[in-house]
Amino acid sequence: MSEIIKTDALIIGAGPTGLFAVFELGLLDIKAHLVDILPRAGGQCSELYPEKPIYDIPAFPMVTGQGLVDNLMKQIEPFGPTFHHGEQVDQLEVLGTPEAPLFKVTTDAGKVFEAKVVLIAAGGGSFQPKRPPVAGIEDYEGKSVFYAVRKMESMRGKRILIVGGGDSALDWALNLHPLASRIILMHRRDEFRAAPHSVNAMRELVAQKNMDLIMGQISSLKGSNGQLSAVTIKGNDGQVSDIECDVMMPFFGLTMKLGPIADWGLNLHENLVPVDTEKFETNIPGIFAVGDINTYPGKLKLILSGFHEVALAAQKAHRYIYPDKKLTFQYTTSSSSLQRKLGVN
Repeated sequence: MSEIIKTDALIIGAGPTGLFAVFELGLLDIKAHLVDILPRAGGQCSELYPEKPIYDIPAFPMVTGQGLVDNLMKQIEPFGPTFHHGEQVDQLEVLGTPEAPLFKVTTDAGKVFEAKVVLIAAGGGSFQPKRPPVAGIEDYEGKSVFYAVRKMESMRGKRILIVGGGDSALDWALNLHPLASRIILMHRRDEFRAAPHSVNAMRELVAQKNMDLIMGQISSLKGSNGQLSAVTIKGNDGQVSDIECDVMMPFFGLTMKLGPIADWGLNLHENLVPVDTEKFETNIPGIFAVGDINTYPGKLKLILSGFHEVALAAQKAHRYIYPDKKLTFQYTTSSSSLQRKLGVN
């Protein structure tokens, strides 16, 4: 039997919300371990959008997905979190009481944790990009068909076909436009789900003939040894034609799998975890859900919303972990003890 790893808090998910939870818990002297199925911290920001600009993080006019993760990792260094990458939380057993929660959590790697509180910050669960239903696309994936861009410079001078009508498709079309020799955006219809300012910017480039917009769907791929030469499409007018390109980037959304969390008795609603907005606690005392995985009236799936949620969850977690210790809220700018934790002189 594996040795039990005892911790104040176990955080499931090491994306931006999970990382900031380490900070908020750390300010309250709560130690944390993090478990994530991915091989590194950062969640979708690192895996799918490392160089994608993010504009709605306070005090950062613009920061990339990986830049945000790097800053969060630096911010939580003083609290010494322990990461368990490449593992999925498998089983959860309630050992304590509603007044004094205690949980036994086991991963698929056989690790066993004993935690006083559990914070689920797993986004929508484990995820993978939806693959277009095109024969043989597997042969091109990772070579000339990509679902994310890790290094934008690798796209310089290439003819890029971007398929989709949501934020990801238009964001990448606009961000890669200065690097690519040509951007071709293809969507099934002339209506887009992306932010209005992105749609307007795209249409302006199309009107200036600096970007191509095609209505249609992919039929087949052409090329050899994993390198695309063209994509055959069927236009909305019924015409079949070839679009020459070096790279194709399809954005058809993500397939989300909640995994074993679905069996923990959390009163799921459409694969999301309902919480109250006072402390972002689930129906099981001591288990919190923060970030994209939770649901409540008025929920916005924004990173900054997740930051707010973990701040309140940490306050309630403190009551469970230190039941006899009164918590007096303090600003980090005015508390000398907090500044010492952060290494500020």
